[in-house]
Amino acid sequence: MTNRICEILGIEKPVIQAPLNWLTNAELAGSVSKAGGLGVLGFNAGQKDVAAFPEETIERMRGEIRKVREITNKPIGINVVPSSDVATDIFTAPMLNLMVEEKVPVAIMVGTLDADWVLKFQQKGIKVVFRAENPGKKNTQEAVNAGVDVIVATGFDEGGTIPAKAIGTFSMIPMIVDAAEGKVPVMAAGGIVDSRGAQAAYALGAEGLYVGTAFLLSKESPLAANIKKMAIGMTAEDLLFYRTVPAYYRSLPGDLPNKLLDMSKGGATEEQIYKEQNGYIGMRDGMLLGDLTKGFASFGLGITFINKIESVSAIMDKLSTTANY
Repeated sequence: MTNRICEILGIEKPVIQAPLNWLTNAELAGSVSKAGGLGVLGFNAGQKDVAAFPEETIERMRGEIRKVREITNKPIGINVVPSSDVATDIFTAPMLNLMVEEKVPVAIMVGTLDADWVLKFQQKGIKVVFRAENPGKKNTQEAVNAGVDVIVATGFDEGGTIPAKAIGTFSMIPMIVDAAEGKVPVMAAGGIVDSRGAQAAYALGAEGLYVGTAFLLSKESPLAANIKKMAIGMTAEDLLFYRTVPAYYRSLPGDLPNKLLDMSKGGATEEQIYKEQNGYIGMRDGMLLGDLTKGFASFGLGITFINKIESVSAIMDKLSTTANY
């Protein structure tokens, strides 16, 4: 059995593991790909500190790609965040070259659409999965016109960087599907962790799943053990919700997250809250290093339905028990 997404990406099951920045590594991505989905290496995959130079970032990624190849030869993806400002975008061009050299077939392009970069990747034989930071009808139609291979419809239920508009996943999916007019397949993202969510997403027109939280709480995930244990006992009701740059974040409770929530309620600016959370380093400190006095721990609303740590293979089975592919 297959569907358009499987055919386009060369995978067996239409499931992409979200890039997750610091919280991916070769073991997680390799396990997802080995189980038939598309494992993805996030920007700081396999690392615990920031590289001193762009060249070091690229070589670290090369090392992680080669570790994945020791697990599986099936397709994987790399997260890229391109910009039309060549003066400040110091990573996309070398990352494209790396993907060509290491034969990585899929780019997960996140943020604002850049049609020129879409073309550059595709000219090298690399498929482009586009995930808008704030998905909507207009940027979906722009993505279709730019020729992207797959579009991700991200709802407000997601973890990580939440969209600026409070449109739930199961309202977002049909809106983006309709905007794409069947020309480009759409994947659903936000709060989907099991077969019930998967079936609902497919019923609304999605052709695949883009999943973060479920894989974070896998045995193979590099998420800190204390955060895994804490998260298993939590539901969506327990997550703290606060303003920050670029819009909103959710977190498990903790010393710093509690402070960020108080700042948000107290009228602090998004920039002030972002500074206090130490930007995306706060994600590393809270989730990779397990220190909620210095960082935060972000999950999507699907956390409610995860009550034990399972293997990637078992999670993939849950996400794939549908008749839609």
